[in-house]
Amino acid sequence: MCAVFVGLDMGTSVAKAVAFAEDGTAQRVESVPVSLGGSGDRVEQDVEEVVRAAVRVIDAVADGAPPALVAMTGQGDGLWLVDEAGRPVRPALSWMDGRAGGLVADWMADGTALQLFRHTGNVLFPGSPGPLLAWLDRNEPGTLDATATAACCKDILHLRLTGERSTDLSDASVPFLDPTSRAYSPQVLEALGIEHRADLLPPVRTPVPLGRALGGRTRSALRAGTPVSSGPYDLPACALGAGIIEPGDGLLIIGTTLACEVVTEHVVRDGDPVGFHLATDRADRHLRALPAMTGTVALDWVLGITGSTHEQVSGMLDETSRGARGVAALPYLSPSGERVPFVDPRARAEFTGLDLRATRAELVRAMCEAIAFAARHCLEAAGLTGALGVCGGGARSLPWLQVFADVLGRPLRVARGPEPGARGAVLAALDAHGRDLGLGADTTEWTKPELVVDPTPEGMASYEEAYANYLYRVEAARTRWHEAPGA
Repeated sequence: MCAVFVGLDMGTSVAKAVAFAEDGTAQRVESVPVSLGGSGDRVEQDVEEVVRAAVRVIDAVADGAPPALVAMTGQGDGLWLVDEAGRPVRPALSWMDGRAGGLVADWMADGTALQLFRHTGNVLFPGSPGPLLAWLDRNEPGTLDATATAACCKDILHLRLTGERSTDLSDASVPFLDPTSRAYSPQVLEALGIEHRADLLPPVRTPVPLGRALGGRTRSALRAGTPVSSGPYDLPACALGAGIIEPGDGLLIIGTTLACEVVTEHVVRDGDPVGFHLATDRADRHLRALPAMTGTVALDWVLGITGSTHEQVSGMLDETSRGARGVAALPYLSPSGERVPFVDPRARAEFTGLDLRATRAELVRAMCEAIAFAARHCLEAAGLTGALGVCGGGARSLPWLQVFADVLGRPLRVARGPEPGARGAVLAALDAHGRDLGLGADTTEWTKPELVVDPTPEGMASYEEAYANYLYRVEAARTRWHEAPGA
């Protein structure tokens, strides 16, 4: 009987699970939406709702056949707090939560943030565990007193399913991990004023944690003793699922945000403090991650303004010419500005070259091209020199993929679907523990791209000049953002 591997990707708004055959073929896919709560800059999630959603999709894809392995990935960052029994002591704080923004601003002003970047290669941002833990220590100390474990989403799911209290290197990286010792850094904890809360952080297990399902105690149909792994979190899991493992290779995730990752042998701690370095199972391999705030969310805004739909995007790109007849855009529509490849909370979007002849399709093309330029800006800053994989919702449009290929000047390897994050979680578990479990997979077959989109010579030539113009407009806009009244 062939083994079945279940991969779970616990996203911010959707829980997704896939049952994979031994050759990597997806046999069944299930998804369940999960809600976000809170108000204003406070974004929270119901831990029990997330646990129920995870169990529901795992059980659905298993469909009565006990899987040989369950491997989990999910949203990174945020802060999920549970007691000794694994029950929540308060709603989870999402990675999108902004309540620690004032603390981060103070640390940037007094040099703490720069000091920590020079130490870890990672920037501070409000939704990462360090600032959130520091905020709770100052504002809800009783909550932390009742907490036994402060971790990330997949870590809490693993705890509930297996009783195993742990995390992996990727979720430990931001902001606590010392990239040299590959352990929690006492200097980081002290700089953030939370050294007395260090015991709340779960042990780091390498390469990835592995436990055994508790069976009926978790209200899951999983058979007691089923191996359950945890990690890496979604960004590095997607890279593994796309076969991105060699130095210089990169992954572009065209999602709500534009996540750009490149495999590197060294942690870059000089220069401007931007982005993250995510530790992997090898001490000489890190993922240089530059997740831009722009992405399909910027395209969504243009579609809404023009009364267009996602289904029309490919047709609009086909009916317009490169350069959108002079209409150009900057894609910085996030109210919080941009964080890579530069940090500027004042960053704002714009359109130029408009006149009464401009069409809806030209506005859409201009934004699609601007997002592709932003991807090149990030990937160049991250050190991309090799192969490039691509996944995410935006990768469903072949004409838009052609724009990306022409702008980036290299072939795009479209990751094998569905759910490259869940696929990568399974591969990480099999690589780490497959020998002991008597399980394995052909990584080459599992990560074979669905298609390759090659750049065209004419497209590359056209976009080379357009990209130079984009960089010029970015620098000019950055000057204006800081000269504007009230800046």
